[in-house]
Formats: sequence, structure tokens, C-alpha cells
Amino acid sequence: MRKVIIRFIDTFYFLFQRLIPLKTYRYAFCGGSNLVFDTILYFVFYNFVFSKQNVDMVVFVFSPHIASLFFVFPITFLTGFMLSRYITFQNSNLPCRVQFFRYLIVGIGAILISYCAMKFLIDFLKFYPTPSRFITIILTVVYSYILQNKFSFRVEKNDNLFLK
Repeated sequence: MRKVIIRFIDTFYFLFQRLIPLKTYRYAFCGGSNLVFDTILYFVFYNFVFSKQNVDMVVFVFSPHIASLFFVFPITFLTGFMLSRYITFQNSNLPCRVQFFRYLIVGIGAILISYCAMKFLIDFLKFYPTPSRFITIILTVVYSYILQNKFSFRVEKNDNLFLK
């Protein structure tokens, strides 16, 4: 399955090969696909699941835009991890559990950035929820790419090759 997905994604790389490296292209393609999935889920949760109504979780009451953000996160978090691990950052030699834990740390940071930005844009500036989500996505994509590349899925250099 991975080879089929990679072959499909790489089919369009010729359009961008002079502009960006293959890994960045794959990250953008996978991230863009996951972003579309996230946006559709967010729209569905906000408009239909929560019907633009506050969500009473017994301990907390969430506004519909924040509830949608938190309910969509676990779904797109897992799809994003799988795409990153098996498509974009295949060369990482870190164990899966280490990658997952690091990806989770970066994901928690991204959702905190999203939460703060959404509260600011919607509650303070009175922007609409869906366009506000697009704005926060720009912030979190830049943050996530840098940290996923340099932290979650980095390639460990084995300097001890001569000792083996």
C-alpha cells in the first residue's frame, strides 16, 4: 500500500522538483491531504455534530469551535502520524514508539497554538470559525514541519560504526 501511495504522490513531483526537495514535497502533499481531511471533519463537527451549539462535557462547557478542534485532533493526529512515518520521513531510524511520543509532543504544541489562535481570532476578533481555522493551520504547519523534521523523525547518525 505504501508503495502505491508513494508512486501516486511522486507522479506529480516533476512539477515541483526544481523548487523543493522530494521530502518537503511529500510532506506538503501528505500534510495538505491531512489538512483537507481535517478541515472537512472540522466543518462537519462544527456544523452538524455539534450544530453550532456549546458542548457540555460535565466538567467543562466547550464552545462549538473549540469542541470541534479537540474532537477532530485525535483523528487527524493519527492519520498525520501514519503519513509522516510511512511516506514522508521513511529514512528516520528512530523506533516507532519514540517517533510517536515525539510526534505527540509536537502535536500537543500544535493544538495549543491552534487553541490560542482560535480563541483570539473567534472570541476576541470575532472572525468566522472556518476561516480562523485556516489561519491557525498556517501557523501550525510551519511549526510542525520544522519540529517533525528536526525532532520527531530525525535520522540518527551512527558515529559508532567503527566500534562494531
